[in-house]
Amino acid sequence: MTVTAQLYFEDFVPGRVFEGQTRTLGEEEFRMFAAITGDAHPIHYDPEYAARSRFGKRVAHGLLVMAVSALGATALSERLSESMVAFVEQDGRFLKPVLIGDVVHTELEVESVQPKSAGLGLVRFIVRVSLQSGETALLGHHSYLLKCRTGGKK
Repeated sequence: MTVTAQLYFEDFVPGRVFEGQTRTLGEEEFRMFAAITGDAHPIHYDPEYAARSRFGKRVAHGLLVMAVSALGATALSERLSESMVAFVEQDGRFLKPVLIGDVVHTELEVESVQPKSAGLGLVRFIVRVSLQSGETALLGHHSYLLKCRTGGKK
C-alpha cells in the first residue's frame, strides 16, 4: 500500500474502528518467525508433544500473533508506521490460545487521543485479534505519537 497522505493526530476520534485483514497462521509464516526468534519450545513445532498438551494441537507463538496484529494487520498500519513520530506502546494479553492453522482477524479501535506539547498528539488504539469463531484471542494496545496538522494542540 502506498501512503497517499500524511496522517495527523486530528485524523482520529475515540470509538472509530479500523477493520483489518483476515489471515491464516500457516506453517510457512510460523517457520520464518521461529527462525528469527530462535524459539525452540516443542509445543510450537512438535506435533506429538503438542498432542499431549492441554491444547491438543500446536500453539502459535504469542509474539508471532502480536506481530501479525501490528504489522500490516490493517490498511491503516502502513500509513501509521510512515506517519508516526514514535511508536510508544505495544502490549497484549491472550484470552484464548491461538493455534497454528487458525484463521485470525485484527481490528484497531481508537481508544483515546491526547494532545502533547510541541505540536504532537498521542493516539492509543485497542487491538483485538479474533478467531474464526468470533472469540477474542488477543486484546491489547498500540500507541502512536503523531504530528498535529496545525502544529499546535488540538
